[in-house]
Amino acid sequence: MRTFAIFLLIALGWLQYTLWFGKNGMSDYAQVSNDVALQEEVNQGLRNRNEQMFAEIDDLKKGSEAIEERARHELGMIKKGETFYRIIDENSEG
Repeated sequence: MRTFAIFLLIALGWLQYTLWFGKNGMSDYAQVSNDVALQEEVNQGLRNRNEQMFAEIDDLKKGSEAIEERARHELGMIKKGETFYRIIDENSEG
């Protein structure tokens, strides 16, 4: 009976060791939990960016004002009959 109790105690010790320090133990669980939390933050940022892009796509599909705004700011285009003025600061270099 005594050897059986010692065997059970050793088995319990081994199980506790593998639970806390072994592969897929508590330390691995904590690391994976941290990785999941970080990935969820990244995913939320990407979701927000996607929502902004979809809103911009809807603006471009539905209205000509958004297209005109992009053409003016990004491409430097002007309407027919408009005059473009560039104001240069005297103190600026270039």
